[in-house]
Amino acid sequence: MNPPADHIGKLPPSCGPVRLVAVDGPAGSGKTTFARRLAAGLGCQVVHSDDFPVPWEDGPGGWFHALESQVIEPLRHGRPGGFRRYDWVRGEYAEQVGVPVAPALVIEGVGAARASVAELLAYTVWVEAPEAVRLARVLRRDGPELEPRWRTWFAAERTWFAEDRTRERADLIVRTG
Repeated sequence: MNPPADHIGKLPPSCGPVRLVAVDGPAGSGKTTFARRLAAGLGCQVVHSDDFPVPWEDGPGGWFHALESQVIEPLRHGRPGGFRRYDWVRGEYAEQVGVPVAPALVIEGVGAARASVAELLAYTVWVEAPEAVRLARVLRRDGPELEPRWRTWFAAERTWFAEDRTRERADLIVRTG
């Protein structure tokens, strides 16, 4: 039993015929893990911010335009979407990923629940963890040499979330760590 999934499945569609669900929160908080579990409960696809290139200097908002134009807008009009997944290891675009019109779609990443698309979201999850835990997680995943970049990113996230007031709009707050 997945209580959020059970609830979401009963909600009306929010983005054309799709229940669009956003899993947001700062880097290293556990969004990806939560989103995968939620999508399994919903029987749907997850589109991750990490599927798109996000230059460090662009901060948390840099990836969303591609998602919005290639996935959200087509779904909003009842059409399938799609995008080319970015391969971070190779530093180039990889395969095409189709996003069919389905009862639900989970979008996950920093900035996924931004105010500009709030009216298209059926449900919003905010995932958080203490900064020390988050930093340890991202450094374990990406390597300690990236610590200066991650500290800069964390500061950019704080600014982003304070201005967007993302957490305040969440239907569910999940604490990890």
